[in-house]
Amino acid sequence: MASILIIDDDPDLILQQVRAVLKGTATDILSAETGSEGIHIVQEQLPSVVLLDLRLPDGSGLDVYQSIRQIDARIPVVFITTAKGADTAIEAMKQGAYDYLFKPVELRQLERVVHEAFEVSRRMREPTVVVENMPEDAMEGAIIGNCQAMLDVYKAIGRVSVQDVPVLITGESGTGKELVARAIYQHGNRANAAFLALNCAAIPEHLLESELFGHEKGAFTGADRRRIGKFEQCNGGTLFLDEIGDMPLPLQAKLLRVMQEQTFERVGGNESIQTDVRLIAATHRDLKVWSDEGKFRPDLYYRLGVFSLHLPALRDRGDDLNMLVQHCLRKFSQELGRSVQSVAPDTLSQLKAYSWPGNIRELQNVLKQALLAASGDILLPIFLPELTSNRMESPSPPATALNPELESLVEELINSKSTDVYATVHSHIDRFLLKRVLEHTGGSQHKAAKLLGVARQTLRTKLKELGIHMTIHVENEDR
Repeated sequence: MASILIIDDDPDLILQQVRAVLKGTATDILSAETGSEGIHIVQEQLPSVVLLDLRLPDGSGLDVYQSIRQIDARIPVVFITTAKGADTAIEAMKQGAYDYLFKPVELRQLERVVHEAFEVSRRMREPTVVVENMPEDAMEGAIIGNCQAMLDVYKAIGRVSVQDVPVLITGESGTGKELVARAIYQHGNRANAAFLALNCAAIPEHLLESELFGHEKGAFTGADRRRIGKFEQCNGGTLFLDEIGDMPLPLQAKLLRVMQEQTFERVGGNESIQTDVRLIAATHRDLKVWSDEGKFRPDLYYRLGVFSLHLPALRDRGDDLNMLVQHCLRKFSQELGRSVQSVAPDTLSQLKAYSWPGNIRELQNVLKQALLAASGDILLPIFLPELTSNRMESPSPPATALNPELESLVEELINSKSTDVYATVHSHIDRFLLKRVLEHTGGSQHKAAKLLGVARQTLRTKLKELGIHMTIHVENEDR
């Protein structure tokens, strides 16, 4: 069972708030009023997440944090402080603490941080195992398959996991690149330290630098306090950068420097910060072609590609499809409350005849749809959503096939000889996207941030910059 430990000499209020944000979840809530009592609980029970006050009756929260790291550095620790300067909390962040909150803690902020910390804890502890022959109890997060291409992947993971070198994972979207990254991490020498993941394609360009390297207070509009980026949070651990091919060229130069010198500066700062992070990157793009075309720095490509590992597409994995279908069927039937136990032969034939351009992610989506439509204990072809060759073979729309309004804007900017076309068009797209997602989530910024794959603060900053104000059911986020 997941558990959270609160170490605070006056825990009543924070206990009430934690109970409120975790209401309805199977989570054990523990508390300690001294640092020594908290350390004892960590030793005995290894909680999933720790909320730690900086000022304790028997010493500094920072000392307690160091003791927790010695016990298990994978436990996300969130500091709570009354000191607005929070220099010690920032120092702890540099050493790997997950986040810090100011008292009195805002309920919505606490909810976001706690749920994100639980997810990070789960990802670091959840075993990523290789399953060549499908057992009845194949666990969540298993890498499943026994075709020759997957056997080569397993051998590559074994060779590189204990070598402290960068790894570049390539393959089409949906092939399981993050699972492989976590397997490399869990079998490596940094398995007891932090593992953080960041999708470079999911974060607006001007915010990605702050996500990676942090920023100083006042560095840009909306930077109301210092932010610690992923390279500081993950010091001593492993950082997974998904879709690195979409990283802007200026940021690629800064990333190259970090890889070469293990130093960087926060946005708006001039302090040189030392870090020790193992980098695993992934992309669905051909970075060699992109570097030849000037879209990706060749020096960064060669630095990342010290060890490259390619994941095969699902259509190239032969009978692995049978195993994956059985695994997904068992997992999703339980999740969705369905009693489907087996797959009809003609259903499996239809699934095999499809080439799965979206790979495992698309297979999971199709099987979920089928289970929701299913009745009885056998998955019949009639329950499958439409699978046609047109879905995978239809040519991509031409580059000019834009939304009419957007196409008109682009033409107008080009004809006006604007020197800011890229930023203007991206702002237009962001405005449409954020409004649409917030409408879908009923105004919930927490749900919208999860759907977009960005941090809540990142979404807030972008909304403020674009002047977007959504008032639809926002009050639900307080609950």
